[in-house]
Amino acid sequence: MAGYAVYRLPKEEKCTFMMQAESVPLHLESCQEFDGHSGFVIAPFVVSDDKPIVLLQPETTNIYGSVGEIPADVAEMIDKMSMLDAVSADDEASGAERKHYSHDFRNCHDRLVSGAFRKIVLARMSAETVSCEKSPFALFRQACEMYPRMFVALFSTSRSGTWLMATPEVLLEQEGDAWHTIALAGTMQLEGDALLFDVPLGNGCGSLSPDNCPAWSDKNIQEQRYVATYIKECIGRFSHDVSEAGPCTARAGNLVHLRSDFRFALEEGAGIGRLLDMLHPTPAVCGLPKKETFDFIVRNEHTPRGYYSGFAGPLDVCGRTNLYVSLRCMYIRDSRNFHLYAGGGLLQDSVEEQEWNETEAKMETMRKILNH
Repeated sequence: MAGYAVYRLPKEEKCTFMMQAESVPLHLESCQEFDGHSGFVIAPFVVSDDKPIVLLQPETTNIYGSVGEIPADVAEMIDKMSMLDAVSADDEASGAERKHYSHDFRNCHDRLVSGAFRKIVLARMSAETVSCEKSPFALFRQACEMYPRMFVALFSTSRSGTWLMATPEVLLEQEGDAWHTIALAGTMQLEGDALLFDVPLGNGCGSLSPDNCPAWSDKNIQEQRYVATYIKECIGRFSHDVSEAGPCTARAGNLVHLRSDFRFALEEGAGIGRLLDMLHPTPAVCGLPKKETFDFIVRNEHTPRGYYSGFAGPLDVCGRTNLYVSLRCMYIRDSRNFHLYAGGGLLQDSVEEQEWNETEAKMETMRKILNH
């Protein structure tokens, strides 16, 4: 069987299941090849022969009123179609992750201090093992219940393997002639009453710091401004009608981020492929300058990212496009073994222990699902 995707958009109840079983998904070498296509996109951080852009072109698409309405036979089919690895004994020993992160941090920070980079995102992977078996569909259902504000997707193909994501970051949305993207960067972990505020998704931003939200540091504000400036410049090459709102404080689980919203109309003849090629990867997952930091990450980051910090979602399905950056995600190796991914933006004044703790907080999004 070729593959499937099941997903739920933020603040919606309905879930969409797509299956391609009679043919092989398209494998693309560049975002520019998207023009004229539709389906479910699974794009990696860096495209390679073994990690192509995968475009599911389903023969079957079913929409359910909620995750609870997905029939048992469909849930069973999802689990059976999941491409799971035979676990080998080559995973890192406990404690090695921290050592490798420290090495990578120093390597990145040296470039920031020297002025070669203004910002770079450092990512890491954590290998997690649970005591009882977890089915991919059960994890998806749990993610939908725990994270109603996020884009939740479970997808599996022979080339990508099986991934679950619960991400807050829009890469590109479209409905009719209306286009939308966001700049999301900066992170704080909040608890209890500090999370009792709301920023309506899709309705613009409120205040930078709600009354019950701690003030943002200069580092976080600067990091988010880098991302917002880059995204606005990219869009400006394809549109002369761009509106910006924000930044505001936006929730994602027990984390908050700084978010700016951009709405625009594409100029006639401008294709989504070229726009995506320009946007991805944004400084929120890569760095500035883009080419230099991207090349540095690919050459030097300890663990290859695979489909983490790429993007995924429906492309021109029922007249809508909803592509999200693949954050807060995990690679499902088998029913007990999982690879969790997270990263954080480094600036010249970044402190290693604080950045490590930020990645730990981001991994909690998936750990809570595994430990439920």
